[in-house]
Amino acid sequence: MNIEQFRDFCLTVKGVEECFPFGSDVLVYKIMGKMFTYCGLEPKDGCFIANMKCSTERSAELMERYDGIFFGRHSDRKYWITVALDSDVPDSLICELILHSVEEVVKKMPKKMQREYESLTE
Repeated sequence: MNIEQFRDFCLTVKGVEECFPFGSDVLVYKIMGKMFTYCGLEPKDGCFIANMKCSTERSAELMERYDGIFFGRHSDRKYWITVALDSDVPDSLICELILHSVEEVVKKMPKKMQREYESLTE
């Protein structure tokens, strides 16, 4: 997956906000003010990387299976993973992980915010 495809998919997420709170070189995606993924606009070692929330059980399994998934850089390793976009990680899995990240963010929201999010239209 290239960075344009990553961006295009993130923009399909219900209620998404695209912003640059960390400067013009880090693309951030939020729902209801909560960040679910971010990606540097400069490649690291020739590869674009995205950080996203992931359950601890799933992240361990993914890191064992894919070289392109590892502990989150500049984030809490317990809740975030880093995904090399153009690696051995299939595009379909990257899309699934973006949606999983959204789910992880939503389930940590207060119940009222969860209901508000669920009531949003596409």
